[in-house]
Amino acid sequence: MSKKEQAALAARQLLLNQYHGVLATQSLSLPGYPFGSVVPYCLDGKGNLVMLISRIAQHTKNIEADNKVSLTVTEADIDDIQTGARLTWVGDAYQVNDPLLAERYYAFFPQARGYHQTHDFDFYVIELVRARFIGGFGEIYWLEPELLVKSNPFFGEVEQGMVQHMNQDHTKAMITYCQKASIQLPDGVTPQMAGIDSEGFNLRVADKVIRLAFHEVAETPQQVRKQLVAMAG
Repeated sequence: MSKKEQAALAARQLLLNQYHGVLATQSLSLPGYPFGSVVPYCLDGKGNLVMLISRIAQHTKNIEADNKVSLTVTEADIDDIQTGARLTWVGDAYQVNDPLLAERYYAFFPQARGYHQTHDFDFYVIELVRARFIGGFGEIYWLEPELLVKSNPFFGEVEQGMVQHMNQDHTKAMITYCQKASIQLPDGVTPQMAGIDSEGFNLRVADKVIRLAFHEVAETPQQVRKQLVAMAG
């Protein structure tokens, strides 16, 4: 495996382990200047970034005028941010209307369902053109979409079924996952599964999203079940 391929793996892990970033758009109010804002995100079925943004927000108005954007994700919980990994996802933002995608987003951010219904919010996908990844000193790479973007074989009803099953019947297993990963659970809080892909799954602990990786890539629901059983054993 080349160094660039190794960097792409590290960049993808960063992308999967975080759930918010800094969105940069082209400012309408100050032409020629970038405008930054913080947004949560998850991934769609093709592996691109998804965000839910208000029609009256400045960044949405900027996107309507020029859809060339970037979203920067940084490694969390480090003392010196300059030593941490960071990824800048550069691409084209466009509005989507997909009920399956909406349900996936709500699983990650359930509070969004309420304000999506009461305010003018829309889903936007940022389709990757190129990404810039810095993994540490001297580890700086431009990454093409084929190295970074990976589709989710379970996206849609299959993923929803697995998530629902885990949340209804296997809360004890999810508590075990957290204990083994040294994830502190607040008093009275039960982890809820938010999403599953071929590389791992996300749990929601109160308002925080936690990522846990599989030991092996799982391409079928049966392989996912095997991984989950092994992780709880």
